[in-house]
Amino acid sequence: MSTSETSRYVRLRVELVIEVDDSSALTGAALERIADDEFMPDAERTQARSAVGGDEAEALAYLIDPFDLVSEVPGIELAQASWSSEEIEYDPDSEEWELGDDDDDEVDGYEAGPDGYPLLDTDEDGPRS
Repeated sequence: MSTSETSRYVRLRVELVIEVDDSSALTGAALERIADDEFMPDAERTQARSAVGGDEAEALAYLIDPFDLVSEVPGIELAQASWSSEEIEYDPDSEEWELGDDDDDEVDGYEAGPDGYPLLDTDEDGPRS
């Protein structure tokens, strides 16, 4: 692909932390969505019901659709999407959960080298000090 073709694509990253305050409502809505899905095969439907019934994160995943997030945005078409959900330990006061401090030049405490990859603890002359 040429640069002009690849520049047409944008990766949008969104991270949400959801507080579930009514597990029954969440699970019920997911089960209803599964029941109403006319294209879901019966075997998959049975598995989906079981997963949703025992896991709030699974229930949420059945209700969230990335297409719905961007379908009303003019001038774009969703080319690819993936999403997942998981239960987490969340402390809103923890620095780990501060928003807006993503630093693409830093990976696990390593600063980026001239090639954009993290500098390692060693170089040609031995360990860095």
